[in-house]
Amino acid sequence: MATARRRGPIRAELEAARDRLLADVLPGPDDPPLRVLFSGINPGLVSAYTGHHFARPGNRFWPALHASGFTPRVFAPAEQDLLPALGLGITNVAPRATARADELTDDELRAGGERLRALAAKLAPAWLAVVGVVAYRTAFGEPTAVVGKQDRTLGATRLWVLPNPSGLNAHYTPASLAAQFAVLRRCACGDHSD
Repeated sequence: MATARRRGPIRAELEAARDRLLADVLPGPDDPPLRVLFSGINPGLVSAYTGHHFARPGNRFWPALHASGFTPRVFAPAEQDLLPALGLGITNVAPRATARADELTDDELRAGGERLRALAAKLAPAWLAVVGVVAYRTAFGEPTAVVGKQDRTLGATRLWVLPNPSGLNAHYTPASLAAQFAVLRRCACGDHSD
């Protein structure tokens, strides 16, 4: 009798991952300067379970990264460590893993904004791109911020807000999400025509 092969973690394993912290993907000494540091809102339970950013099936971060020209192909979440060689990194606004971002408190998001300020001061990425406009508004105290380039900077680091790539964000199709990522890529690579 053949045993059915499991496709992913079971609910109990995901719930147990709530206490895990997800390591940032940051450049090492041999990597090029950090062009863009992407900041998710917080780790989802699948990401906490696997140890990989944007790991939930249906999350459109990795396809958007490729379709916009940031990566030469669609990377799997387990290949996140290839990003620093491309001048890219990943962090999160808030470290706590949740099933949904709306489980975070405003205090957690504001504390995450302070953490991002400190990280930008330490790493000096050319761009900090927060993927989630609502989280950005709370974290940086800018209630009217919209998707795109922000006027505010963190020292030499410029700020950009991207749409949340979660499959739950029905406001953006994969193509329109990739188009938003592409505008940032053109600016980050020196083409400021946008």
